Amino acid sequence: MADRIDVAEALKGLPNWSAHPGDRPAISRTLKFPDFNAAFGFMTRVALLADKMDHHPEWSNVYNRVEVLLTTHDAGGVTELDLRMARFIDEAAASMGAE
Repeated sequence: MADRIDVAEALKGLPNWSAHPGDRPAISRTLKFPDFNAAFGFMTRVALLADKMDHHPEWSNVYNRVEVLLTTHDAGGVTELDLRMARFIDEAAASMGAE
């Protein structure tokens, strides 16, 4: 099992992310893309990494907006897996024109 990281500590290196409101430790980000195709392409890119990592985001998509929540269920909070996924999401989103 991966070691938990305090959410506030995790967010220090992730300026686009915030603590997820609620009672469970998680980080979240909302992304807005130019259109649905860009949003779906982004999700496909992230899904390929998620499958390789066997670590999957909780997310939803409406037209050009993607809401992402990251937490490691086995650890009961944020771990290095979530930080790695968040950094990849940031890079992929920037390269695909997300706000």
